[in-house]
Amino acid sequence: MSSGSPRRAGGAQKIPTPTTRRSGGAPAWSDHTVDFTFESVVKVIQQHSIDGRAQITPRVDEKVSAVLALLAPGEFGAEVLLTRRSTKLSNHQGEISFPGGRVDEGESIVDAALRETHEEVGVHPQLVTVHSELSPLSTFVSRSYIVPVLATVLEKPELSMSSYEVDRALWVPLAELVRADTFSWEWWNFDRVEVPEDRPMFFFHLDDETIWGATARMLHELLCVVHGVNHFDLPNW
Repeated sequence: MSSGSPRRAGGAQKIPTPTTRRSGGAPAWSDHTVDFTFESVVKVIQQHSIDGRAQITPRVDEKVSAVLALLAPGEFGAEVLLTRRSTKLSNHQGEISFPGGRVDEGESIVDAALRETHEEVGVHPQLVTVHSELSPLSTFVSRSYIVPVLATVLEKPELSMSSYEVDRALWVPLAELVRADTFSWEWWNFDRVEVPEDRPMFFFHLDDETIWGATARMLHELLCVVHGVNHFDLPNW
């Protein structure tokens, strides 16, 4: 991947890059500075509205899923909870993701996100304050329509992971995600009928993991919300 500075090591995730790709350039937030303290981030997300988000509806063959973008206070400001999916799962094995999963019949998006997070990493729903949602998105491999729920906890809870679904859980500071050696993005051409145009692809290269795909796209929007910029305001979008 192209970036303006040497990137961190990243992880062992296998990223199926297409033949046609080009650098995206500077981050959408490059001209903005923010306070990443937990209190400041909470104030921003409390004001976040879903009214202007992308209006995407599930395709006929898609299953609806919900994930929880959970923030907590940490040593370096607000941190987000991420998991590494188990290699035992049928889709997206070993990829970094938010806790979450399928929405059961008759279940709300929020209830599904809270239930799945409790099942996967042991965070009790009563500890969580839900604020809003980020833009939904569709995945091509698992044919999922995913709705990210934006929430906070006042302190990091003790985690208890489901060995079948989760290999690892990690709290990552938002300030770390916007480092020049962590974040990069590109335009990809998939050469598919269902994706006729170039699409932006985002990457977060940590010391031992690489966040990409749907999770990186949701993280990018979260960081844009915190910076007060439009997630969809990218060159040539």
